[in-house]
Amino acid sequence: MTGASEDPGFLAVDSGGSGLRAVMGTAERGPLARRASAEPVRTGDRGIDPGHFMTQLVPLVRALFAEAGAVRLTAVAVGAAGLASLGDGLRAELPGALAREWGVRRVALAADAVTAYVGALGPRPGAVIAGGTGLIAVGTDLTGWRRADGWGHLLGDCGSGAWIGRAGLEAALRAHDGREGGSAPLLACAEEVFGPVAGLPGALYPRPDRPAVLASFAPSVAACADEDPVAAGILREAARHMAGSAAAVCPSGGEPRVAVTGGLFKLGDPLLGPLDEELTRLLPRARRVPAEGDPLHGSVRIATELSTGSLTLPGDETMLAVTTRSGD
Repeated sequence: MTGASEDPGFLAVDSGGSGLRAVMGTAERGPLARRASAEPVRTGDRGIDPGHFMTQLVPLVRALFAEAGAVRLTAVAVGAAGLASLGDGLRAELPGALAREWGVRRVALAADAVTAYVGALGPRPGAVIAGGTGLIAVGTDLTGWRRADGWGHLLGDCGSGAWIGRAGLEAALRAHDGREGGSAPLLACAEEVFGPVAGLPGALYPRPDRPAVLASFAPSVAACADEDPVAAGILREAARHMAGSAAAVCPSGGEPRVAVTGGLFKLGDPLLGPLDEELTRLLPRARRVPAEGDPLHGSVRIATELSTGSLTLPGDETMLAVTTRSGD
Protein backbone atom coordinates (compact mmCIF):
# COMPACT_ATOMS: atom_id res chain seq x y z
CA MET A 1 0.00 0.00 0.00
CA THR A 2 2.10 2.87 -1.28
CA GLY A 3 1.47 5.98 -3.24
CA ALA A 4 2.55 9.61 -3.55
CA SER A 5 -0.63 10.87 -1.88
CA GLU A 6 -0.28 8.64 1.15
CA ASP A 7 0.82 10.10 4.48
CA PRO A 8 3.75 8.40 6.23
CA GLY A 9 2.27 6.65 9.24
CA PHE A 10 2.82 4.27 12.09
CA LEU A 11 1.37 1.08 13.50
CA ALA A 12 1.38 0.45 17.27
CA VAL A 13 0.66 -3.03 18.64
CA ASP A 14 0.12 -4.40 22.15
CA SER A 15 0.39 -8.21 22.31
CA GLY A 16 -0.54 -10.00 25.51
CA GLY A 17 -2.50 -12.79 27.10
CA SER A 18 -5.83 -11.37 25.91
CA GLY A 19 -4.78 -11.02 22.26
CA LEU A 20 -3.64 -8.14 20.05
CA ARG A 21 -4.60 -4.47 20.12
CA ALA A 22 -3.45 -2.26 17.28
CA VAL A 23 -3.57 1.44 16.41
CA MET A 24 -2.73 3.09 13.07
CA GLY A 25 -2.06 6.79 12.67
CA THR A 26 0.32 9.53 11.57
CA ALA A 27 2.57 11.84 13.55
CA GLU A 28 0.62 14.85 12.28
CA ARG A 29 -2.92 13.55 12.81
CA GLY A 30 -2.36 11.14 15.71
CA PRO A 31 -4.22 7.81 16.03
CA LEU A 32 -6.72 7.28 13.22
CA ALA A 33 -8.03 3.72 13.67
CA ARG A 34 -8.06 0.95 16.28
CA ARG A 35 -8.67 -2.80 16.05
CA ALA A 36 -8.31 -5.79 18.38
CA SER A 37 -8.11 -9.57 18.17
CA ALA A 38 -9.02 -11.79 21.11
CA GLU A 39 -6.67 -14.66 20.18
CA PRO A 40 -3.26 -14.52 21.90
CA VAL A 41 -0.12 -15.14 19.88
CA ARG A 42 1.17 -18.68 20.38
CA THR A 43 4.51 -19.57 21.95
CA GLY A 44 6.59 -22.54 20.90
CA ASP A 45 10.14 -23.90 20.94
CA ARG A 46 11.53 -20.54 19.81
CA GLY A 47 9.32 -18.52 22.11
CA ILE A 48 6.75 -16.11 20.67
CA ASP A 49 5.77 -17.49 17.25
CA PRO A 50 6.48 -14.83 14.57
CA GLY A 51 4.43 -16.67 11.94
CA HIS A 52 1.35 -16.78 14.14
CA PHE A 53 1.94 -13.15 15.09
CA MET A 54 1.75 -12.11 11.42
CA THR A 55 -1.27 -14.36 10.84
CA GLN A 56 -3.05 -12.46 13.60
CA LEU A 57 -1.76 -9.04 12.57
CA VAL A 58 -2.38 -9.01 8.81
CA PRO A 59 -6.22 -8.96 8.93
CA LEU A 60 -6.12 -6.33 11.68
CA VAL A 61 -3.90 -4.09 9.58
CA ARG A 62 -6.10 -4.53 6.51
CA ALA A 63 -9.07 -3.32 8.53
CA LEU A 64 -7.00 -0.43 9.91
CA PHE A 65 -5.98 0.66 6.41
CA ALA A 66 -9.63 0.62 5.36
CA GLU A 67 -10.56 2.91 8.25
CA ALA A 68 -7.50 5.17 8.38
CA GLY A 69 -7.42 5.94 4.67
CA ALA A 70 -4.30 6.95 2.75
CA VAL A 71 -1.48 5.92 5.09
CA ARG A 72 1.91 4.44 4.16
CA LEU A 73 3.48 2.54 7.05
CA THR A 74 7.02 3.65 7.79
CA ALA A 75 7.29 2.62 11.45
CA VAL A 76 5.91 -0.17 13.63
CA ALA A 77 6.21 -0.50 17.40
CA VAL A 78 5.25 -3.79 19.05
CA GLY A 79 4.98 -4.26 22.79
CA ALA A 80 4.83 -7.98 23.58
CA ALA A 81 4.37 -9.90 26.80
CA GLY A 82 7.27 -12.29 27.31
CA LEU A 83 9.53 -10.56 24.78
CA ALA A 84 12.48 -10.27 27.18
CA SER A 85 12.73 -14.04 27.69
CA LEU A 86 10.74 -15.49 24.77
CA GLY A 87 11.42 -13.02 21.97
CA ASP A 88 14.37 -14.45 20.02
CA GLY A 89 12.24 -15.66 17.11
CA LEU A 90 10.21 -12.45 16.98
CA ARG A 91 13.32 -10.25 16.98
CA ALA A 92 14.92 -12.36 14.26
CA GLU A 93 11.97 -12.60 11.87
CA LEU A 94 9.36 -9.90 12.48
CA PRO A 95 11.24 -6.86 11.04
CA GLY A 96 11.77 -8.72 7.75
CA ALA A 97 8.16 -9.89 7.64
CA LEU A 98 6.90 -6.34 8.20
CA ALA A 99 9.21 -5.02 5.48
CA ARG A 100 7.99 -7.63 2.97
CA GLU A 101 4.31 -7.15 3.80
CA TRP A 102 4.11 -3.35 3.99
CA GLY A 103 7.55 -1.94 3.22
CA VAL A 104 8.11 -0.87 6.83
CA ARG A 105 11.48 0.82 7.37
CA ARG A 106 11.67 1.13 11.16
CA VAL A 107 10.61 -1.46 13.74
CA ALA A 108 10.77 -1.26 17.54
CA LEU A 109 10.21 -4.46 19.52
CA ALA A 110 9.62 -3.73 23.21
CA ALA A 111 8.89 -5.80 26.27
CA ASP A 112 5.40 -5.08 27.55
CA ALA A 113 7.00 -3.72 30.72
CA VAL A 114 8.70 -1.04 28.59
CA THR A 115 5.48 -0.05 26.83
CA ALA A 116 3.78 0.02 30.25
CA TYR A 117 6.54 2.37 31.42
CA VAL A 118 6.32 4.64 28.38
CA GLY A 119 2.54 4.69 28.55
CA ALA A 120 2.65 5.68 32.21
CA LEU A 121 5.55 8.16 32.30
CA GLY A 122 6.70 8.84 28.76
CA PRO A 123 10.39 9.57 28.09
CA ARG A 124 11.19 10.64 31.65
CA PRO A 125 13.45 9.06 34.28
CA GLY A 126 11.70 7.07 36.99
CA ALA A 127 10.17 3.73 37.83
CA VAL A 128 6.88 2.01 37.01
CA ILE A 129 5.26 -0.89 38.82
CA ALA A 130 3.15 -2.91 36.38
CA GLY A 131 0.78 -5.17 38.28
CA GLY A 132 -1.86 -7.64 37.22
CA THR A 133 -1.81 -11.41 37.50
CA GLY A 134 1.98 -10.98 37.56
CA LEU A 135 4.18 -8.09 38.63
CA ILE A 136 7.30 -6.37 37.34
CA ALA A 137 9.02 -3.07 38.06
CA VAL A 138 10.91 -1.21 35.33
CA GLY A 139 13.10 1.85 35.65
CA THR A 140 15.31 4.01 33.49
CA ASP A 141 17.65 6.96 33.82
CA LEU A 142 17.29 7.38 30.03
CA THR A 143 20.67 5.72 29.42
CA GLY A 144 19.58 2.13 30.10
CA TRP A 145 16.76 -0.05 31.45
CA ARG A 146 16.52 -1.93 34.73
CA ARG A 147 13.91 -4.51 35.71
CA ALA A 148 13.04 -6.24 38.95
CA ASP A 149 10.89 -9.33 39.44
CA GLY A 150 8.53 -10.47 36.72
CA TRP A 151 9.79 -14.03 37.24
CA GLY A 152 6.39 -15.72 37.22
CA HIS A 153 4.16 -17.00 40.00
CA LEU A 154 6.44 -19.90 40.99
CA LEU A 155 9.68 -17.92 41.32
CA GLY A 156 8.55 -14.36 41.94
CA ASP A 157 5.87 -11.85 40.90
CA CYS A 158 5.89 -10.89 44.57
CA GLY A 159 2.94 -8.68 45.47
CA SER A 160 1.07 -9.56 42.27
CA GLY A 161 -2.55 -10.58 41.93
CA ALA A 162 -1.52 -14.24 41.91
CA TRP A 163 0.68 -13.67 44.98
CA ILE A 164 -2.11 -11.91 46.89
CA GLY A 165 -4.66 -14.54 45.91
CA ARG A 166 -2.38 -17.41 46.90
CA ALA A 167 -1.61 -15.78 50.27
CA GLY A 168 -5.32 -15.29 50.86
CA LEU A 169 -6.12 -18.91 50.06
CA GLU A 170 -3.26 -20.07 52.27
CA ALA A 171 -4.78 -18.06 55.17
CA ALA A 172 -8.16 -19.64 54.39
CA LEU A 173 -6.66 -23.14 54.55
CA ARG A 174 -4.92 -22.29 57.83
CA ALA A 175 -8.30 -21.35 59.28
CA HIS A 176 -9.79 -24.56 57.91
CA ASP A 177 -7.05 -26.57 59.65
CA GLY A 178 -7.14 -24.58 62.88
CA ARG A 179 -3.54 -23.41 62.42
CA GLU A 180 -2.16 -20.10 63.64
CA GLY A 181 -2.39 -17.24 61.13
CA GLY A 182 -5.66 -18.36 59.61
CA SER A 183 -8.52 -16.10 58.58
CA ALA A 184 -12.13 -17.09 59.06
CA PRO A 185 -13.38 -14.29 56.75
CA LEU A 186 -11.04 -15.44 53.97
CA LEU A 187 -12.14 -19.04 54.54
CA ALA A 188 -15.76 -17.99 54.08
CA CYS A 189 -14.86 -16.05 50.91
CA ALA A 190 -12.85 -18.95 49.51
CA GLU A 191 -15.70 -21.41 50.01
CA GLU A 192 -18.12 -18.94 48.43
CA VAL A 193 -15.88 -18.62 45.36
CA PHE A 194 -14.41 -22.12 45.01
CA GLY A 195 -16.60 -24.42 47.11
CA PRO A 196 -15.20 -26.59 49.95
CA VAL A 197 -11.55 -25.65 50.35
CA ALA A 198 -10.49 -29.28 50.87
CA GLY A 199 -11.01 -29.67 47.12
CA LEU A 200 -8.79 -26.71 46.20
CA PRO A 201 -5.55 -28.64 45.50
CA GLY A 202 -7.21 -31.03 43.09
CA ALA A 203 -9.09 -28.23 41.37
CA LEU A 204 -6.15 -25.82 41.16
CA TYR A 205 -2.88 -27.69 40.63
CA PRO A 206 -3.69 -29.31 37.24
CA ARG A 207 -4.94 -26.07 35.67
CA PRO A 208 -2.66 -24.39 33.12
CA ASP A 209 -4.20 -21.02 34.03
CA ARG A 210 -3.64 -21.33 37.77
CA PRO A 211 -1.90 -17.91 38.08
CA ALA A 212 -5.08 -16.28 36.79
CA VAL A 213 -7.22 -18.44 39.08
CA LEU A 214 -5.10 -17.42 42.07
CA ALA A 215 -5.33 -13.77 41.04
CA SER A 216 -9.11 -14.02 40.83
CA PHE A 217 -9.14 -14.28 44.64
CA ALA A 218 -7.19 -11.03 45.18
CA PRO A 219 -10.35 -8.84 45.15
CA SER A 220 -11.77 -11.01 47.97
CA VAL A 221 -8.63 -10.34 50.02
CA ALA A 222 -9.05 -6.60 49.44
CA ALA A 223 -12.75 -6.78 50.33
CA CYS A 224 -11.90 -8.38 53.69
CA ALA A 225 -9.02 -6.03 54.54
CA ASP A 226 -11.06 -3.38 56.38
CA GLU A 227 -12.22 -5.80 59.05
CA ASP A 228 -9.74 -8.68 58.86
CA PRO A 229 -6.17 -8.04 60.08
CA VAL A 230 -4.86 -11.11 58.25
CA ALA A 231 -6.16 -9.83 54.89
CA ALA A 232 -4.84 -6.34 55.66
CA GLY A 233 -1.46 -7.84 56.50
CA ILE A 234 -1.33 -9.67 53.16
CA LEU A 235 -1.86 -6.39 51.32
CA ARG A 236 0.75 -4.61 53.44
CA GLU A 237 3.27 -7.34 52.60
CA ALA A 238 2.34 -7.08 48.92
CA ALA A 239 2.97 -3.33 49.10
CA ARG A 240 6.39 -3.94 50.66
CA HIS A 241 7.33 -6.29 47.83
CA MET A 242 6.17 -3.81 45.17
CA ALA A 243 7.97 -0.86 46.73
CA GLY A 244 11.13 -2.94 47.09
CA SER A 245 11.05 -3.79 43.38
CA ALA A 246 10.49 -0.12 42.48
CA ALA A 247 13.40 0.93 44.70
CA ALA A 248 15.65 -1.61 42.98
CA VAL A 249 15.11 -0.05 39.54
CA CYS A 250 14.53 3.63 40.33
CA PRO A 251 17.30 6.04 39.25
CA SER A 252 19.39 7.29 42.15
CA GLY A 253 19.72 10.91 41.09
CA GLY A 254 17.33 13.84 40.86
CA GLU A 255 13.63 13.56 41.63
CA PRO A 256 12.45 10.57 39.61
CA ARG A 257 8.77 9.92 38.99
CA VAL A 258 7.09 6.71 40.16
CA ALA A 259 3.80 5.42 38.75
CA VAL A 260 1.73 2.26 38.95
CA THR A 261 -0.21 0.71 36.10
CA GLY A 262 -2.31 -2.39 35.53
CA GLY A 263 -5.51 -4.01 36.67
CA LEU A 264 -4.16 -5.01 40.08
CA PHE A 265 -4.44 -1.45 41.32
CA LYS A 266 -8.19 -1.49 40.86
CA LEU A 267 -8.12 -3.09 44.33
CA GLY A 268 -8.02 0.53 45.50
CA ASP A 269 -7.17 1.99 48.89
CA PRO A 270 -6.62 -1.29 50.78
CA LEU A 271 -3.56 -1.79 48.53
CA LEU A 272 -2.71 1.74 47.40
CA GLY A 273 -2.63 3.13 50.95
CA PRO A 274 0.09 0.77 52.18
CA LEU A 275 1.92 1.11 48.86
CA ASP A 276 2.11 4.89 49.18
CA GLU A 277 3.53 4.49 52.68
CA GLU A 278 6.18 2.02 51.51
CA LEU A 279 7.17 4.11 48.50
CA THR A 280 7.54 7.17 50.74
CA ARG A 281 9.74 5.17 53.09
CA LEU A 282 11.98 3.61 50.43
CA LEU A 283 12.00 6.38 47.81
CA PRO A 284 11.67 9.67 49.70
CA ARG A 285 13.06 11.69 46.76
CA ALA A 286 10.69 10.24 44.19
CA ARG A 287 7.43 11.87 43.16
CA ARG A 288 4.40 9.59 42.85
CA VAL A 289 2.37 10.53 39.78
CA PRO A 290 -0.70 9.00 38.12
CA ALA A 291 -0.11 6.89 35.02
CA GLU A 292 -0.79 8.87 31.86
CA GLY A 293 -1.83 5.83 29.81
CA ASP A 294 -1.66 2.07 29.37
CA PRO A 295 0.79 -0.18 27.44
CA LEU A 296 -0.97 0.43 24.11
CA HIS A 297 -0.57 4.16 24.72
CA GLY A 298 3.12 3.43 25.28
CA SER A 299 3.35 1.58 21.95
CA VAL A 300 1.70 4.55 20.22
CA ARG A 301 4.24 6.93 21.78
CA ILE A 302 7.16 4.77 20.66
CA ALA A 303 5.73 4.31 17.15
CA THR A 304 5.06 8.03 16.74
CA GLU A 305 8.60 9.00 17.75
CA LEU A 306 10.04 6.19 15.65
CA SER A 307 8.17 7.46 12.58
CA THR A 308 9.59 10.98 13.02
CA GLY A 309 13.11 9.90 13.96
CA SER A 310 12.80 11.48 17.40
CA LEU A 311 12.93 8.35 19.59
CA THR A 312 15.28 9.04 22.51
CA LEU A 313 14.56 6.04 24.74
CA PRO A 314 17.60 3.82 25.38
CA GLY A 315 17.90 0.69 23.28
CA ASP A 316 18.38 -2.72 24.83
CA GLU A 317 18.87 -6.13 23.26
CA THR A 318 15.93 -7.69 25.10
CA MET A 319 13.88 -4.75 26.44
CA LEU A 320 13.73 -2.36 23.45
CA ALA A 321 15.33 -3.37 20.15
CA VAL A 322 15.09 -0.98 17.18
CA THR A 323 15.73 -2.07 13.57
CA THR A 324 16.12 0.44 10.73
CA ARG A 325 16.21 -0.43 7.03
CA SER A 326 17.38 1.91 4.27
CA GLY A 327 15.13 2.84 1.36
CA ASP A 328 11.33 2.89 1.08
